[in-house]
Order: sequence, then structure tokens, then C-alpha cells
Amino acid sequence: MAIPLAYNLRNLTARKTTTIMTALGIALTVAVLLSVAAMFQGLRSSLAATGHPLNLLVMRKGATAELNSLMTRPNFQIIKAKPGITHGKDGEPLASLELVTVIVLESLENLEMNITVRGLTPAGWDIREGVRLIEGRRFQPGRREAVVGKGVAARYPAARLGSKLSFGRGDWEIVGVLDAGMSAANGEVFVDLHQIASDQRRDEALSSVLLRVTDPVALQALKNDLSTDRRFMLDAVTEKEYYENQTSAGAPLVAIGGIASLFMAVGSGFAAMNTMYAAVARRSAEIGTLRVLGFSRFSILTSFFIESLLLSLFGGIIGCLLVLPLNNLTTGVGSFVTFSEITFNFAVTPTIMASGILFALLLGGFGGLFPAASAAGKQILAALRSV
Repeated sequence: MAIPLAYNLRNLTARKTTTIMTALGIALTVAVLLSVAAMFQGLRSSLAATGHPLNLLVMRKGATAELNSLMTRPNFQIIKAKPGITHGKDGEPLASLELVTVIVLESLENLEMNITVRGLTPAGWDIREGVRLIEGRRFQPGRREAVVGKGVAARYPAARLGSKLSFGRGDWEIVGVLDAGMSAANGEVFVDLHQIASDQRRDEALSSVLLRVTDPVALQALKNDLSTDRRFMLDAVTEKEYYENQTSAGAPLVAIGGIASLFMAVGSGFAAMNTMYAAVARRSAEIGTLRVLGFSRFSILTSFFIESLLLSLFGGIIGCLLVLPLNNLTTGVGSFVTFSEITFNFAVTPTIMASGILFALLLGGFGGLFPAASAAGKQILAALRSV
């Protein structure tokens, strides 16, 4: 004969203070775990969403990022004449010679961070089909004008529409704000290639080339051609592969958050265990009465175990509610690959919340199993003598 669930609910509500304190401990543990998971999911989604499957990024052989790559204009002229490259409306190959550098901006948290500045030509805009302007206009070629990603505009007061950024040989007026969906371009500043190259005194030593290829077969052929041609000493990777490889930027924070969650989980598990042991000690008479009424040891063990799971479920739900406001919150993380900040949004997905609930139930199961076994093991007469 099973003990009614209402019995467990009544006991939890009767011990309001203990129930709430234990549930909050579990909730904080779940919140820390979920916030780290939401951060990493947002970073991974941002990088995975960056790039087109038919975009090919060409860099110097051995370069780990565009920032430490080298591309010359003569090589670019040869590359863009290769077969398999898509042509734009003007009949020219969709090939963008680009220069990548970094500037330092002060964030809302008063932290100075490296921000990627990308010099590009009109072809660079055409290749990036997912980028659209949400404020202002594009920069004009040959002028010190900039378009900033919406993530940069949100996190850096100096990078708002109408403001000016000081780098290179002068000030750059921000004339537009771009939205690149979930992609990493939201954390970049776009400027005219020739103007930034002149400012940086890098008229010939640029960074990379971005190509739009006609189809997957042509992409693989061009990739092999460029990577094996000893005249250039170049590497070609798909744009999506390049950005997906940067998820390592979130690894340190994931490790720190995981360790913190582990210690908090152990503490929360023992807190739940103590709560249930205290409940068993206080309810010895109840346990004896239940045995006299005919409830088996297994029924009592199951009842106390379920009570612990209900307690942890309550804490898990609170933890999910605590972390829910982080969803779509803009943040950034420094990358050791690009030496600049990657801007992205927290992503509190249903899967992450479900994993938080499951984690809370595991804590409750760990904390409730032994006290439940202790309750089920009590002798009837010993339990009744405690009245």
C-alpha cells in the first residue's frame, strides 16, 4: 500500500522555513550551472551562425586568425581570378580583400576590451547576406566612417550612432549600426578597407580574402587548389569552420563555472540530506504510526525519497526562474584566438532548463536516498517510544 502524495506535500508546507532554505540552496546551484550553460550555448550559437557554407576564407599558412594573417594585393588579384567564384551583379567576382585589426574600448562595466575592426570593400557587404542595417547607413568609401555591430553599440557607450571613435590617424564617425542575426559580426566594427589600410600604413600587407563560391564541389576544388599552391603559402577554410573553431574562447569560463557548480552541488546535496535526516528524526512517531497502519518499509522509503525529490524539484524550478532573465542578455568574452572580444547573447533554451531540473532532481535523489532508507529501517516499537 502506497502512502498518498498529499502526505509529502503537507509535510513540506508544514516545515516552510526549512523547505525554503534548502530549496534556495539547490536553486542557487542550479542557477550557477544554467548561467554558465546559457553563456556557452549563446557563444556556440553565435559562432555557429556566423558565415555562409559557400564562403571560403583564405589566410596565410599557419595563421590561427585573421589578425595574425598576411595577404598581399598581388596575391588577391590572382586568387579572385580562380574558377568557381560567384560573380556579383556588376559582373565582378565576389571576393573581398580585408584588413583586420583591433582597438580598445571601455565597456559598461568600465573594462577595457579589444574590439575587432574590419576593413572591407563593397564586395564584403555583398558576401555577408545576413548583415543588415538597423540604424543609419553604410560607410562611404574613402571616408573615416564606421558601422558598428549592435552588440558593440549595446556594450560600449563610445560606440553609439553619431559618436566618434579615435584610432589610426584620426576620428571615425559612426554612421550606422548593423544587425547580423546571431553571428559574431555583431561584435565588430566595419570600415572602408582602403582608408584603414592607409591609416595603418598597410597598403600591401593586408589580412585575408573572403570568397563566395558557386557550389560545394567548386568550394572543395578551390580549397585544395589554394592550400596546395606553393606560390602563395596559403590556407583556405570555410568561414563556418573558422568561427566554429573559436568556441574554445568560452572554455575557461565553462571550466570555472563547472568547478563552482560542483562545489555548490556537493553542499546543496548535503544540505538536502541534513534536511531529510532532521525530518526523519522529528517524525519518528509518524513513521511508527505508518508501520502500525500497515504501510511497508518500501512504502515509507519511497515516500521519503519522493519528498526529497519534490523539495529538489521546487529548488530546480526556482533556479530556472532565477536564470531566465539572462536570456538574450548581451555579453562578451575575450578570445585567445582573435585577441578580441566576441559579443553574443545568453541563450536560456528549453533544453538547458530541462537539464537544470534534472540536475536538481539528481541532487534531491542523492540527498534523500540515505535518509529515506533510515526512515524505512526504523523498528515500530523504537519509533513509537519517541512520542
